[in-house]
Amino acid sequence: MTDPTGESADGALRLDFDRRLMLRFRGAAITSDAGLLAFRELDDALGLTAAAGAALADARTGRNGRHALVGLLRQAVFGRLAGYEDVNDAERLRRDPAMRWVVGDRAVREAAASASQMGRFETEWLTRPENLAALADLPGRWIDTVHGRRPPRIVVLDMDSSESPTHGEQEGSAWNGHFGCTCYHPLFLFNQFGDLEHCALRPGNVHSADGWRAVLEPVVARYRHAMKRRYFRGDAAFANPEIYAFLEAEGFQYTIRLPANAVLQASIGWLLRRPVGRPPHEVRRYHASFRYRAGSWNKARRVVAKVEWHPGELYPRVGFIVTNMTRPAERVVAFYNRRGTAEQHIKEGKGAIAWTRLSCRRFAADAVRLQLHALAYNLGNFLRTLALPAEVAQWSMTTLRERLVKIGARIVRHARSVTFQMAEVAVSRNLFQQILAAIAALRPSPPAPARC
Repeated sequence: MTDPTGESADGALRLDFDRRLMLRFRGAAITSDAGLLAFRELDDALGLTAAAGAALADARTGRNGRHALVGLLRQAVFGRLAGYEDVNDAERLRRDPAMRWVVGDRAVREAAASASQMGRFETEWLTRPENLAALADLPGRWIDTVHGRRPPRIVVLDMDSSESPTHGEQEGSAWNGHFGCTCYHPLFLFNQFGDLEHCALRPGNVHSADGWRAVLEPVVARYRHAMKRRYFRGDAAFANPEIYAFLEAEGFQYTIRLPANAVLQASIGWLLRRPVGRPPHEVRRYHASFRYRAGSWNKARRVVAKVEWHPGELYPRVGFIVTNMTRPAERVVAFYNRRGTAEQHIKEGKGAIAWTRLSCRRFAADAVRLQLHALAYNLGNFLRTLALPAEVAQWSMTTLRERLVKIGARIVRHARSVTFQMAEVAVSRNLFQQILAAIAALRPSPPAPARC
């Protein structure tokens, strides 16, 4: 940054998705979301929303197709990424310069979609069964595109559920005793990069593992022949012999928390006796591994136990994990403990993307909203994991929105170009340039010229 007011004497930056755009860091705030252009650049480099628009069925007839479906989808996804999760926000956003360039096409010359148009898009067109199914598959298709540019050597899937509080007479709303509120009970499946592979909205009173197959099976099918090292982690809610058998048949290694019972505790009885001597001042951990077969299982499976004696506590903390991994017990426990990152991803989705804001009365409309939130979350996470320089690689989704998305900019129009004069405060020109360079590296290489 060369000047605290946001002025920079360096040359303009260019965007590949539309060469008429120039970015000059000479900012006075007119749009507060100029950082969305970096996400739009990533979207263009990977071809995410363009492919998504092609997957949706357009149910409009006559001359009411004023905005292309891909433009409406961009407005819905990028709006949520910027913190505008309500359809009513579109009435103001439709004239925001950054949003108009993100949407593209006719919105650049006139305006983006209005609140009524976005309402019909989300609650009527996208709630059609074929479009809702296509929306649910889009996170996986986007992740496959990213993996094509960043091939992973392994895949680790973490499944967990959460609550989305409801109000009034919303379809599917029910009291959930575990969460202590009236809510929906969505199910999420993440990979090791924090990408949301699949999610599903469920009524509030279902079991945490209800519908696991519909969420897990499509993801497992995508990775069936992609790589050999595949893993799954889940908490005690997913301690289900059908899940074990499914993962074993698919060649997945898994670690799943197992609820304690008298038989399991008897198998490690010698570890549950208080150690002889003075109580230690540090935590003492012990591990054990044994074979166990519950009455509902078709065969015995390996169970790993962890026993912790904490200073000042009369009884030990005991946990059991069922697994088909062959690594030592301590490493099995360490691998399972990293499952906690899934809970952190859910917290980020709640805080930064507000995917618990499901306020429609119809269940199908709220299911659409959850899928749109999932796409916004993934787009933000893609930029975080693919394009952020090392010095800011640890930014949370909330920090990413507050510092990168929320860049104030003044727009200056010229005969052949449009300049965004961007404030250089939280994000410097050099940092923004590094992000654009990382995104440019993700673009497919141009084909080699043919030899004569």
